[in-house]
Amino acid sequence: MARLYLFAEGQTEQTFADVLMKPHLAQFQVFMHNPVLIAHSKKKGRIHRGGGRNYAPMKNDIIRFVKQEKASDVFFTTMIDLYAIHPDFPGLAEAESMKQNPLERVKFLEQKFSDDIGDHRFIPYIQLHEYETYLFSDPACFEDLSSQGAQKIATLRTIAGQYETPELINDGPETSPSKRIIAQFPDYGKTKSVFGPQLAEKIGLQVIRNHCPHFHEWLAKLESLDDSSTD
Repeated sequence: MARLYLFAEGQTEQTFADVLMKPHLAQFQVFMHNPVLIAHSKKKGRIHRGGGRNYAPMKNDIIRFVKQEKASDVFFTTMIDLYAIHPDFPGLAEAESMKQNPLERVKFLEQKFSDDIGDHRFIPYIQLHEYETYLFSDPACFEDLSSQGAQKIATLRTIAGQYETPELINDGPETSPSKRIIAQFPDYGKTKSVFGPQLAEKIGLQVIRNHCPHFHEWLAKLESLDDSSTD
């Protein structure tokens, strides 16, 4: 048996991890605590969580949990976006030269993140490029969000078809996955923390991992943690 703490960037990721990942990982004897909204600031001794990208409070939050939980069968992971990642993130300047290879870049940043936390039980995951990538795995999930859903879904399918994987849909301020979805389905932008996990649940974890290899690789690591804890 292994226990897992997951630090989520926002409520969308937090709910996704709780609803889809938590019961899935339990089948592999990996038991996730309630996903934690990661810290973005600390003012007057109070930690503020979610919606922020400041690196220092994020790092301090993770290290605090790591120090409290010293057992070898306890692990820690993250669910944060590469899109608009904070300028202070370790290795970000070095990774600029890798922008033409997003997968190489994100793995480099994950390694730098791991090195900075400095605990072998920490398994960082940075989403390529943001959560909405997963929803491009099957745009039909949006069929109930608009009376003109079929045409709008076709547009999203065309976008997805331009990339080897939805994880490569770029991170421009107007062309990121979320902005492309909101352009077709404005209601998504208003309540994404509700719609996002519901739509992913409709797609299913297996379909998402079939289309998103970086996500699949991370999930496979988490599935194997029970084996790792007995090494």
